[in-house]
Amino acid sequence: MRTTAVVPGSFDPITLGHLDVIARAVKMFDEVHVVVVHNPGKTALLPIAERVTLIERALAEAGISGNIVVTQWSIGLLVDYCTEVGASVLVKGLRTPNDVTYETPMAVVNRNLTGIETLFMLPDPGQAHVSSSLVRQVAALGGDVRPYVPHVVAEYLQGTS
Repeated sequence: MRTTAVVPGSFDPITLGHLDVIARAVKMFDEVHVVVVHNPGKTALLPIAERVTLIERALAEAGISGNIVVTQWSIGLLVDYCTEVGASVLVKGLRTPNDVTYETPMAVVNRNLTGIETLFMLPDPGQAHVSSSLVRQVAALGGDVRPYVPHVVAEYLQGTS
């Protein structure tokens, strides 16, 4: 039986921690959908289409390959997308206890709605402190984001700041 997983996120921008989770998911599942979702609680830096492009370029740059689909979803619930593509699991990275508090109720509701399970992955310890919002803040203030994001993202952010 083929297993399809969805790795959702705002990816604004994608970080090395995100890439770590995606790379590990690719090794575990037959097909992985990396889905850029709109988070109404956040003010976005990058347009969604640009995030999709940067993810594709970052995956190629990192040599992460396999049966990977990079797309966006902004209509309806994420579990609707999962049902549409036949995904049986959501994969999410957890960095802090706050992430557990935020993600747990969503995992329970998603399972109640469609039966989909959520797999939580701990980050590489070297990237556990990195978040997209931290990267946005460092970039906005002219700091060096290269230790936290793929090269293509650092270049992009340098050109836009």
